[in-house]
Amino acid sequence: MFSTSDFRKGLKVEFKGEPYIIVDFLHVKPGKGGAFVRTKMKNLVNGRVLEETFRSGEKLERPDLEEKNVQYLYFDPKDGHVFMDEETYEQLHLSEEQVGAGRHYLLENMHLIINLFQGRPIGLDLPTTVNLEVVKSDPGLKGDTAAGASKPATLSTGLTVQVPLFVNEGDVLKIDTRTGEYLERAK
Repeated sequence: MFSTSDFRKGLKVEFKGEPYIIVDFLHVKPGKGGAFVRTKMKNLVNGRVLEETFRSGEKLERPDLEEKNVQYLYFDPKDGHVFMDEETYEQLHLSEEQVGAGRHYLLENMHLIINLFQGRPIGLDLPTTVNLEVVKSDPGLKGDTAAGASKPATLSTGLTVQVPLFVNEGDVLKIDTRTGEYLERAK
């Protein structure tokens, strides 16, 4: 059980029988009356965001979440994204909705963690950074050296990011999976 004093960003809780992750929270102590906590929570099953207020001291259950180490195999338009459980070697299928924006960071044979709620897959935990190859990028113009100049680049997974002018096609870039931003050229 989690008390309202345990709330922090990223905490996974069960509310009304569904798993949620706390996106934001604020402890409020009004001059009159009892303290309370305003939270913004994201449903881990369907992705909806819910704003809820809890009285100070209220408790929420720990969700029945299980994590499985998997390897990403491939994408099939009919079956969705296919993963292999590294312990049992059985295949797990996740739809486009379950994978969400993570589809832009998936590479074949990548090792990930799939989150299961009551035995069914609900989403995945990506590594913090991935290395992706630039497949399309316009050349930087000589003399265009304004501070912070950037250009769009399309990566091998279809993701388009803003990159510095010196990045060329064929370069491998390190991309932050949390923000989708260019970090640096991979070494």
